Parts: sequence; C-alpha cells; structure tokens
Amino acid sequence: MSSSKRLFSLNPSFHHYLALSIGVFAILAGILHYIISGRADPLHCNSLLTRGTWLDENHRNWQPEGCMLHAYQSKDTAPCLASKRVVFVGDSVTRSLYFHFMRIVDPKLPNTPPDDDHKHSNYSFTSDSVTTLDFFWDPYLNTSSTLSLVHGHLPSLGVDDRPAMLVLGSGLWYLRYATTGGLPAWEANIESLLESVSAAQRKPADEVVILPVEDIVSSKLSPERAETMHSSDVDAMNSDLHHRINPPPPAIYSIFSSSPTALPVSLPLVFNKMLDDASTQDGLHFSDDIVKAHANILLNLRCNNLWPKTSPFDKTCCRAYPLPSFLQLAIIIAVVVYGPIVWYLAYTRNPTKGISFAGEYRPAVIFGFSIGLMFIADRTGFWLKEQKQFNPWTFGFLVLCPLAAGLATVRRAEKDMGFLNRDQTDEWKGWMQVAILIYHYLGASKISGIYNPIRVLVAAYLFMTGYGHTTFYIKKADFGFLRIAQVLVRLNLLVVILVYTMDVNYLSYYFPPLVSMWYLIVYGTMAIGSQYNDRMPFLLSKIAISMGMLTWFMTETWMLDAVFTFLERIFSIHWSAREWSFRVTLDLWVVYFGMLLAIAVIKIQAYRLTDHHLWPMAVKAAVGTSIFILLWFFAFELMQESKFTYNAWHRYISFLPIVAFIILRNASSSLRSCSSRAFAFIGRCSLEAFIIQYHLWLAGDTKGVLVLLPGTRWRPINFVISTIMFIYISDHVAHATGELTTWICGNKETSLPTSTRNVTRHTTSSGSSAESVPLTTDIHTSKDGDSHPIKPDSPVRPTRRWVDRLADGASPQRSPGYKVWYKGSGWRPGVKAKLMMWMGAMWLANSLWTST
Repeated sequence: MSSSKRLFSLNPSFHHYLALSIGVFAILAGILHYIISGRADPLHCNSLLTRGTWLDENHRNWQPEGCMLHAYQSKDTAPCLASKRVVFVGDSVTRSLYFHFMRIVDPKLPNTPPDDDHKHSNYSFTSDSVTTLDFFWDPYLNTSSTLSLVHGHLPSLGVDDRPAMLVLGSGLWYLRYATTGGLPAWEANIESLLESVSAAQRKPADEVVILPVEDIVSSKLSPERAETMHSSDVDAMNSDLHHRINPPPPAIYSIFSSSPTALPVSLPLVFNKMLDDASTQDGLHFSDDIVKAHANILLNLRCNNLWPKTSPFDKTCCRAYPLPSFLQLAIIIAVVVYGPIVWYLAYTRNPTKGISFAGEYRPAVIFGFSIGLMFIADRTGFWLKEQKQFNPWTFGFLVLCPLAAGLATVRRAEKDMGFLNRDQTDEWKGWMQVAILIYHYLGASKISGIYNPIRVLVAAYLFMTGYGHTTFYIKKADFGFLRIAQVLVRLNLLVVILVYTMDVNYLSYYFPPLVSMWYLIVYGTMAIGSQYNDRMPFLLSKIAISMGMLTWFMTETWMLDAVFTFLERIFSIHWSAREWSFRVTLDLWVVYFGMLLAIAVIKIQAYRLTDHHLWPMAVKAAVGTSIFILLWFFAFELMQESKFTYNAWHRYISFLPIVAFIILRNASSSLRSCSSRAFAFIGRCSLEAFIIQYHLWLAGDTKGVLVLLPGTRWRPINFVISTIMFIYISDHVAHATGELTTWICGNKETSLPTSTRNVTRHTTSSGSSAESVPLTTDIHTSKDGDSHPIKPDSPVRPTRRWVDRLADGASPQRSPGYKVWYKGSGWRPGVKAKLMMWMGAMWLANSLWTST
C-alpha cells in the first residue's frame, strides 16, 4: 500500500517544475515565432492585411492575428491626416469604403452619397481637421485623372500635394460588362498601374493601397449579374494581385534568407475574409459594420506608427516599439543585473562556499528577472498581443472554475479563528482579485451589471485598509516613522520600479497610489492627538473632521490642480488631476466606514458585548438585515441605466454590501473557522497580481491580452499557459518585494505585529449558543512579557514574510547578499537616509527624463 501511495503522490515541488516548464515553453515559442514569421513581419503589417478573425458574431471586433487594432475616432485621426489629402478611386465598393472612412475622420460628414441620382460622380469634402477627402468615380482605373494620380502629377490644392493615402479599387465592372475586355483587360491595366508605382522616383502617396476584388455571394446576385460575375474569376484576380505585389520566393528560399522585395503597395486581402454572406442583400455590397471595419484597418495601416511612442502601447498592428532612452535602459539594466552581481560578489568573498541559489540572494534576482520579463513581454514584439473580447458564456465558465477550486480547498480550523481573521481576509482578497482579473481579461467594463459589483470589490480593499490600520493604531499606538516607511515601501516598491522601466505614469497603476494615499490619511487622522484616542467623542470627531476636510478638498478642484502643478514644477511629476479626482471621489468615504467598523469591533471586545444574553438575537437580526441588503444591492445595480448612473450612487452605498458580507461571513464559529486555501494563496500575492497583470498577463498596459502561443484559435490554451506563468511570478515577486522592503527599511521588534505564530487567542464566548459571534483579540507577547493586541492583517500584506518576522520579535541580521556592498564595515545608512537617497534619485530621474 505504501508503494502505491508513493507511485501516485505528487512531488512537493511539482508546481515549481510545471510553472518553470511552461515558462521555458513560452520563451521557446517566442523565439520560434520570431525565426519563422516575426523576422519577416516585425510590425505585423502583413498580419493586419492578410490574417484575422471576428471575435464576435456582430462584426464589431475584428482580430488581426497577433496584433492589436485601434478603434479610430475623429480625434485620433487628426495627428495623422490633419491638413493632408486622402484620395479614393474606384467603383461602388470603393465609394462605400470612402464614405465610411470619411465618417470616422469627421462624423459630421455624410456616410452615403448625398444624391442617389449622381452616384457615379466625384466627391470632395473637407473635415474639421482640414483633411481633404476626395473620391473619383473610375471603376476601370483608366481615366486621365487616375493616371495622373498614379504618376504623381497632382494639382495644387493648398495642402500637401502628395496624398497621405491613395486607395484604388477595381475589378467587378470588368466582369460585369464583357465589352470592357474582361479579365485580360483588367490584368493589363493592373500591370501597367503597378509598373508605374514601382518605377516612380517618388511614391504617388505616403500609403498606396490597392483593394482586392470583392468576393461576391452568387446566390444573392441578380440574374443579369450572375451571368457574367463568377466567384472563380474573383479568386483568380485576387491571386494575380497577390503574386504581382508580393512576388513568390525562389525555390531555394529559406527562413534564414531574405524574401524577394515586395512592391511599395498594400493589398488588404483580409477584406474578403471579413465578409459574411448573411451581411449582404444584393451579393455585392455588405453591411455598414463590415465596411466600417475595413476603413478602420486602413487607418491602422496608415496612422498607427505615427502615434507618439508613449504608454499605453495598445496599437501594435503596423507599429514599431520605441527603443528605450539611455536613462530608461540604464535603469532596466541596473534592476535586472543587481541580483546576479550581488550573488557573484558574495561568492568572490567566500569562494569555498560555492555557488548556490541561497535564500538571501533570491529576492533581488527574482525581482530583477521579473522586471526584465515584463519589459520583454509588453515593450517588445517578442510575444504577441491581441484584443479582448467579452463573452457571457466564457465569463461564466471562468467564474465557476475558480469557485470550484476555492470550494474544493476549503479547510476548517480546529478552533474559532475569530472575527475577520488572517485566513479569512486572505481568502477575501483572493476571490476578489480573481474576479477582478477575469473582469480585466475579458474587458467586461462595458457591461454595467458586472462593472458595478467589481467597483464594490475595489471599495472592499479600501474598506479593509481603513479597518486594518485603524485597529493597529488604536491597539498598538505605534506612530513611529519605521512603520510608515515599511507600509509605503511595501506598497510602492514594485510600482515605482515599473514606472521607470516601463515608462508609464505612476497613477496609471491606480490601486497602489490610492491605498498609499488612504494609509497616510488614516495615519494622520489617528496620529493627531493620539494620546486621546481612547476618548470616543474625540476620536469620532477627528474622523468626521478628516472626512469633511477631504470632501472639501476633492470638491474644490482648483486645490488638487494647484498641488499637481507644484509637483510638476518642482519634481517634474506629470499627473492628471482629473483622473486622480475620479479615482478618489468614486470611493470617497468607504475608508472612513472601515475605520468606524474597527472602532465598533474594538468596543464590542472591550465591553464583552458578546456575553450579553441578547447577543444571539442581535446576530439573527444582523444576518437577516445583511441578506436583505445584498439582495437589494444586486437588484438596484442591475436596474441602473448605465455604469455612469451607478457611479453617482456608489460612494453613498458601497459600504452596505461590504458590511453585509462581513456580517454573513462571520455569522457563526463554523464560518469563521473555514477558509479556502486556493483563494488565500491568491490573496497573499493580490497586490503583486494586480500590478503585474498590466504587463505580463494582459498586454498594452491592460488594453489587450498577452499571446504566448501564436494563433488566435489557440486562445484557450494560451489563457491556461499565461495564467500559470502569471500566478507563479506574482507569488514569487510578492515574497521578493517583502524581503527587499526589509532590506530597505530595516527591522524593529514587534513594529508590525501581524503574525499568527507564537500568538495566543482570547475568545469572548457567549455561552453555549450556536448563534453567538465570538470576537477575538490577538495577543502578542514580547520579550519583556507584556501582551499587546495584534491588529488584523493589512489587505496588501503577504503572509510569513517581512512583517511576520517583525511580529515574532526577532531582529534578523542583514542578508549576506547585501552585506557585500558594505564589506562588513563602514557607514550604513539608516532607513531615513536610504529613503532620502531614493527620493533624490527619483527627483533626478524625473528631471532628466524629459530631456532623454
């Protein structure tokens, strides 16, 4: 029996081997993709023009294989086309494309010919951005004006003579009317046009596009058209176009040699792949949604690479990634190589010890490797990026799978773990983070019924911030600088490094800045007059004044503008006051409600109200009220007209479902003692998962999804691979960040008591009633024998890491991996000196960033 158990038992390190194997597979897939196709199409222009699929049934979200489209609007086209000329020449198919293109450039312009009696006419319009948009009716592409355009003989129109884009479309009229000469005449004309473009010393336009001959739906053609127009002829014409514009390679051509030079003409063969037989009534002209998507592809082809090379990088079709500046590259190299250098220096000081990946070296190595991997994933074309697509069935499936895993790993402790215990808060953070990740991956923000509950989950994180820190400051009254440094460095270390290595705005990672701000507000509120915090009227008055002052400050927008202007002038920090005001005011008061709940719980413990004979009845009333509140909330949020309507209510009601959930989750000792190990695991690295998703699971600064395995059809497999890799790295970065924070800030006995080890729990019981709700007080015993209550865990702190060692009362020695820099002697800066040096370095980097 024992041998069979060993046969089927898993290696304890199985998850490490699995994740590392998947990581190696993903890297090999990226290398192979580059060798086979990436080298020939580094900007994915060919993918944009030839390959893709619809992600939805309504023809709203076209996905080119391996890159992200941008949905252009009028304001987006101005930098690319302002004061320039765009010319379309061709038949009715080209004319339809012209009008939809024009509507994107300026929605006030018509989307159909103004006069049906003059369809076969020329048109010219000028947009608000002074873009001249011309259409010339020439279904055979053989008029003198067309030949003049192709040869670059352009009349002066008061704008740049050479068009930004020249679009030529023809073919169907040659099939429809045999008197034109049919296929031979079309082939001769196309050959002449292409030779003219190829021989021209100067291209006739910045971007020359020849449209493919549009596929026809023979069953829907009129009898007259069906006689002469055949799908086989259309296929032959498009094949001829493709081989003329992209000459086939010789037989000896291999992936390691250069391909033949293509003509300076773009051929969007993908237009025909986008057609749907059900979207046409006459077999020739297709629905507005499809034609609009065609126009959007032309804009992506022409304009994407002209956008400023700044975050977010959400347009990856036909767009080059920028090379990092010298300063950015220096920071990336420093972060990535720091760990290995420390490792090597430690070895040179003690070579007899040998080279081993000991624990003291891991944090810096893991942290630097992860930063480098995120840069490669989201700032290079090594891996592909594609668009998000919401599907309700996929959303439901992705919600049920983690739920099943969470329920399958529920374990019950041997005793009552207490109100909002550590395992419970980790589990809470975990399942909320899973929901938020699924929400981001599928781009569900447009679905109001999903957006509204997700907003409550974000508010719940902030609620726990107020609850946890208030509990600590009331029970511990430790307002020293060390704790401030530890909390803020722990929250912001990863984000600050990413700001410089990824060249993004700090506020774009909105959650860490938000939690940092709220921590400082809680600290300031509790620190002022802290000696009187035991007086309830005084404490409640402070909270009310803090709430009023913050509300006033955020309401008077000029004050926030003045603060951000000061930061910009003095520290070269460029933040958007409007965006920050939205983030703060959306959850303006929920942290204060968390503070009030912390005070209420402490008072219930102090007065031992759970021993009162009416406590069971109060519990039943609270449970019933909480169920009613949750039902009411879901009904209320689903009835809102849009998420914008809900946002107006959010700050007033978000605390209600949060408190209701807390009451239900802690309604009995059985519920309090149970927790899900799977969700708790995610909860312990929830901060890192939230940040890392921006660049390693999602892509384009969360605007798309990362594709490790090329091919849109492999999306489900890609999701599994990228998820395993993402969670594994998030967990290790969480540990590494905690260790690095300890190195930066140092340590202090019992400065952050959050551990559950060496802790005795005092549970206030209420008799034998099963309905009682014991509220526990964690006690930490220090070396001097004094007992101090331990605060509930902060919602962003991982378990058994730097804060837990602090709670154990031990002051570990400085890691040997970092001693090598000091050589065991000499001046060692304290936490304040270190932070001042970090602040000075960031100020210098900010000052130099604009000039690099």
